Amino acid sequence: MTVEMETIQLEFNDKLSAVDNSKALSDLRVEYLGKKGKVTGLMKEMKNLSNEERPAYGQKVNVLRNEIETAIAELETELSAAAMKEKLQAETIDVTLPGRTMDIGGSNPIDRIVEDIEDFFIGLGYEIKEGYEVEQDYYNFEALNLPKSHPARDMQDTFYISEEILLRTHTSPVQARTLEAQKGEGPVKIICPGKVYRRDSDDATHSHQFTQIEGLVVDKNIHLSDLKGTLELFAKEIFGDDREVRLRPSYFPFTEPSVEVDISCFKCKGAGCNVCKQSGWIEILGAGMVHPNVLEMAGFDSKEYSGFAFGMGPDRVAMLKYGIEDIRHLYTNDLRFIDQFIPTEDGGEAHASI
Repeated sequence: MTVEMETIQLEFNDKLSAVDNSKALSDLRVEYLGKKGKVTGLMKEMKNLSNEERPAYGQKVNVLRNEIETAIAELETELSAAAMKEKLQAETIDVTLPGRTMDIGGSNPIDRIVEDIEDFFIGLGYEIKEGYEVEQDYYNFEALNLPKSHPARDMQDTFYISEEILLRTHTSPVQARTLEAQKGEGPVKIICPGKVYRRDSDDATHSHQFTQIEGLVVDKNIHLSDLKGTLELFAKEIFGDDREVRLRPSYFPFTEPSVEVDISCFKCKGAGCNVCKQSGWIEILGAGMVHPNVLEMAGFDSKEYSGFAFGMGPDRVAMLKYGIEDIRHLYTNDLRFIDQFIPTEDGGEAHASI
């Protein structure tokens, strides 16, 4: 039996010297130390020995097992170190190579205008309120003095999900819901930014989806002069200190009286140019005093409370401010367009050339 052990030892040493990877070493371990391995087989021979022979035999087998285990462990350590060294060499970073520059992105012009408008009205004490883009017909129309038979609905034809559920045509439903939540108690002072939808044919100046910001103030003793003063401050903040505001009579079902709001052209200073269509004025929003019916439907006493509301399209403001000729550029995700609005190093703003 001692001769057999020596044979196994010599055979193992020969095979171990030829091992050069972890897989081969694992196979060698199984061959000699596994359940059916050669060293394990030696232990099974003890049943054929006498009681006097077994202790010495078992001791020799254990010595052989320990020597094989030690040899395998040492080679395993060497192979692992060699593999790590090879990996480190393959992943070496050449620190002399030039660094990779990161492209700096820019905000969409609409987002920039919305943020500017929000910052301005927050400074005046307004709250920002957001609502549902999928809205009920009641809040989108009826609560705003637009019953189902009202002809003004035709101007705001939208996408209907059912007879009573639709994609909102303006952010006015946020105003209606806010007034209703107040349960007839003022004051209310909010702006409502968000996407709105109408069934328009897309062209250079129209889109089936666009952004809108509406404002609402309801309290005691609110007058048209308060609206005019607010809009004058707004125009100067967004378009420059030398802007003038002009109010023209108009009609909206949810305000009475209603006005269209123009600002003096920031490009030609009122002399007439292609931006203002030679008129010297640019229409930027609609506004008016909140209709008594709207206040009453929301639970307010229209004899005690009054208010004003206004609505504008940041898309149009962005087109005017940055010289954008086609509204579709704002929604097509073209990086060549967005890159034009990356702030310059001196803090200036780029203007569109397409």
